[in-house]
Amino acid sequence: MGRVKGKLGLITGASGGIGEAVARALASEGCDLILTARRAEKLNNLAQELEKEYGIKTHVYLVDVRVKKSVESLFESVKTAKITPDFLINNAGLALGLEGVQDGFTDKWDTMIDTNLKGLLYVTRAFLPSMIERGEGHIVNIGSTAGWQTYPGGNVYNATKFGVRALSDAMNLDLVDTDIKVSCIAPGNCETDFSLVRFDGDKERADKVYAKYKTLEAKDVADAILYVLNTPSHVNIPYLRIMPKAQRNIYVFKENRP
Repeated sequence: MGRVKGKLGLITGASGGIGEAVARALASEGCDLILTARRAEKLNNLAQELEKEYGIKTHVYLVDVRVKKSVESLFESVKTAKITPDFLINNAGLALGLEGVQDGFTDKWDTMIDTNLKGLLYVTRAFLPSMIERGEGHIVNIGSTAGWQTYPGGNVYNATKFGVRALSDAMNLDLVDTDIKVSCIAPGNCETDFSLVRFDGDKERADKVYAKYKTLEAKDVADAILYVLNTPSHVNIPYLRIMPKAQRNIYVFKENRP
């Protein structure tokens, strides 16, 4: 371990959930951070806390990955600051609703596709060339077990996470002649604001998703990401699926909390 110390990591969606947990994990290892999200107050509070606790440097940018100009502005700001990320954590993502395709809302579809797929592409396209130029770097795309199995009502979210999996595989092929690594981390059920967002802020309904068994915590996923980033230079982990012990695939659970 310890290979991330003194490096610089860029995290999208860093103001909460897995993104925040990854920021904390990297900071604890002495990694400086570029933190991006849409929620200014949470992002700034996190940056100040990590700097104070771990003595690292943070760079905070408000970014909406769905908007190409917003990502381009991020790139120009980072370039002006003369900093280049060693790691890119494409974490920003969400699910909206559980309607069947026949009852789906196209605005929700657009938001999921624009965030989970196009946003990942915009950010990667912006920062990957500088990694190639430097001859080193690691891209970590946050996928999902929903990118391996579909489930009722998952439709467009499933499609985006299957897409993240496919893009991760394609990036590894595209970058075979470079020293850039690409990893896809696919969590199972993880207790964050994910379900709260999916159900439009309905906390009671969201809480039921996590009520019957011990789910993953965001920290568990962050620990897995830290492990992947800390592998020796000759080691690449293209895929890593991580689930709670009580979950064996999308459908099979042991439904009792310890």
